[in-house]
Amino acid sequence: MKKSLFVGLVGVLNAQSTPLDQERILGILPYGQTQTGQLGQLWTLWQGHYFMWLFLAVVLGVSLGFLMHYLVIGPKQFKHSGQKIPFFTLFNRIIHWIAGISFIVLVPTGLIMIFGAFFGGGACVRYCRVAHSVGCVIFMVAVLPMLFMWLKDMILSLADFKWLIIMGGYLSKEHKPVPAYKFNAGQKTWFWIATLGGLVMIASGGILYFNTADLSAIADFLGLYQISLLRLSAFVHNFFGLVLVGFFIVHIYMSVFAIKGSLQSMIDGNKELEEVKILHSLYLKEGH
Repeated sequence: MKKSLFVGLVGVLNAQSTPLDQERILGILPYGQTQTGQLGQLWTLWQGHYFMWLFLAVVLGVSLGFLMHYLVIGPKQFKHSGQKIPFFTLFNRIIHWIAGISFIVLVPTGLIMIFGAFFGGGACVRYCRVAHSVGCVIFMVAVLPMLFMWLKDMILSLADFKWLIIMGGYLSKEHKPVPAYKFNAGQKTWFWIATLGGLVMIASGGILYFNTADLSAIADFLGLYQISLLRLSAFVHNFFGLVLVGFFIVHIYMSVFAIKGSLQSMIDGNKELEEVKILHSLYLKEGH
């Protein structure tokens, strides 16, 4: 049964619409157009073969890795003594949830577009493309406020490298203080990928969405045909999308499953004292 399911999935992926059809899904080419232009071979190789398998590997690989972590090591749980540390302001939480809602829309719809044939193609993929655009607009509202409100806290420090060496203590069941300020190295990495990478996604996605003759000036400036600019934008968009999807899964696991009650801090703005002592020990020593 499992073998036949896998074979069926492989068949669907291998029978995925052609690279030109993929371009139409992403808005690069209208239906009926068969122009190839520059970057055609690179596009065919990556969009027609590599990206689908890479996205599948990231989604399944990261998810299975965290499932094993949950089963073998388990989540970290902290005492609820009633003593809490103020951690996030109301503004922090509002901006975070706006960005979070955008990712909840962007990631599934983006994956459906990548595996368009597997999800039936046609109207389903077209609706997801519209929803994906809406998710992008929501993210645009949050990305710059999020970048500037946490910019100072997200600068890397020596403690972050120490945190990375021990993987934040998440490979151990012990409750030992780890070297981290308000945000640890993992959170900082996700922040920079989500904000700077998100801005790249907005720019490349905007080029794909506003596929008009106005792009010719940009293409001419870069020394490219317009179709080549669109293909290059799609390549960049998919590459950064691959990274963002992987780290988004990491963020969901860490905030919902790996630390019991962690998500509550983004609701009421407070963290349990013991959690801060263990996971943000340097932040507490600063007098917070």
